[in-house]
Amino acid sequence: MTIAPDGAQRGASHLYRAMRDFVQSADDTLPGKFEITKEGIVHDMMSPSRRHELTALRLRKRLERVMPEELVAHTGEPDVEDEPEGVMRRPDLMVIAEADMDAEGSFDPRELIAAVEVVSRSNPDNDWVGKARDYPLLGIPVYAIFDPRTGTGAVLTDIHPTPDGPRYATRKDFLYGEDVTIGEWTIPTDGLPRYRDDGAHEG
Repeated sequence: MTIAPDGAQRGASHLYRAMRDFVQSADDTLPGKFEITKEGIVHDMMSPSRRHELTALRLRKRLERVMPEELVAHTGEPDVEDEPEGVMRRPDLMVIAEADMDAEGSFDPRELIAAVEVVSRSNPDNDWVGKARDYPLLGIPVYAIFDPRTGTGAVLTDIHPTPDGPRYATRKDFLYGEDVTIGEWTIPTDGLPRYRDDGAHEG
């Protein structure tokens, strides 16, 4: 669900700070995950399911097995924030240099080598559409999407300018079971969990 502010100038810094203050207070009191996009506040109302978190865990382990020791596949907080663009996101997994984590505040998106999302069952457009629009705007060079609903995914790369703003020029789709390359590293996708057909609560 997107909560768009009425009559506000898009990207105004005072509006962004107000939305950020709301998100930070709501994170402690309301279920789900809040993020800020150009369109307003996105609220994924369902907390991540066990299969969602298991997917992120297995991807983290597989990436860290093949990446140089100075890089990490980080899951969790803080957010990735670009205040001038008015965007604050929280990827499920971020490939970043461990040294770049040694600072205060949100992550600078331009420090990220790649962002990885496990598609939410309750709000898949946030991952497939919204973040595919926002991540190139933030300068994140690689965006990988894993979709446990369908057992498919895609890796988006090669940011280029378009009339609608920066977009990824290259998309490589894959099926679970195939090897997938994220940045410079190739990992298997076998054994990643799928959402059950009867598990409407899973997200």
